[in-house]
Amino acid sequence: MKLSGKVAIVTGAAQGIGKAISKRFASEGAAVVVADVKFEKAGRIADEIKAQGGTAIGAQVNVADKSEVQDMVRTTIEKFKAIHILVNNAGIMRRAPLLELTEEAWDTTIDVDLKGVFNCTQAVLPHMIEQQYGKIINISSIAGAGHAGPDLASYAAAKAGVMQLTKVTAREAGQYGINVNSISPGLIATSLGYVDRTKEETEESVEQRKTITLLGRAGMPEDVANLALFLASEESSFITGQIITIDGGRIDGI
Repeated sequence: MKLSGKVAIVTGAAQGIGKAISKRFASEGAAVVVADVKFEKAGRIADEIKAQGGTAIGAQVNVADKSEVQDMVRTTIEKFKAIHILVNNAGIMRRAPLLELTEEAWDTTIDVDLKGVFNCTQAVLPHMIEQQYGKIINISSIAGAGHAGPDLASYAAAKAGVMQLTKVTAREAGQYGINVNSISPGLIATSLGYVDRTKEETEESVEQRKTITLLGRAGMPEDVANLALFLASEESSFITGQIITIDGGRIDGI
């Protein structure tokens, strides 16, 4: 198995991409900390993994809260004695035209989507440096590269920040044998697409966006999980500081 003996923290793991990554990692032998602000849902995912023969625990964490992140990392070390992999997946989205975007919505998005990546990375790095090994995988978005609608200012700005934080972290951590990369998804079928939209609006948007991908479909969380597994495994040992797009071959800039 590709991750046998490894310990992974996955944030935002109670649903969608984080859930898929947690299950994929566990199926390849990793002990997984299923971390999410929604503790009951995280616990259920951990229970599902254990029922399938894997190793996992649920952890409640608001990644925007530095002390909660530190508690999560401390618990992981106490339970599993190491942290080999961190997947910074936790994220939220607030839709509004720029002139209607509130300061509160802006701050909340930046705190979770960008500051959360900083908090978690800063908390695990000392352990990875000590063991001279680590894999950090940040989930950004093609929105951070400019492929976003006019109502995603805070989300796009945060994800652009994640991309640059990935590169800076890779530069600083490379000397310690730590790989740091970012996955940049396009249209992925998760509940995030329904935020601040009606069901009908979301489905109309999905159908329209399918037409601007070469593969003509939305991605699935498992597609992202497979890429995350590659980046967490030894197969990617000479890859760092990269922003890897997974968008079905998007052919439109909007």
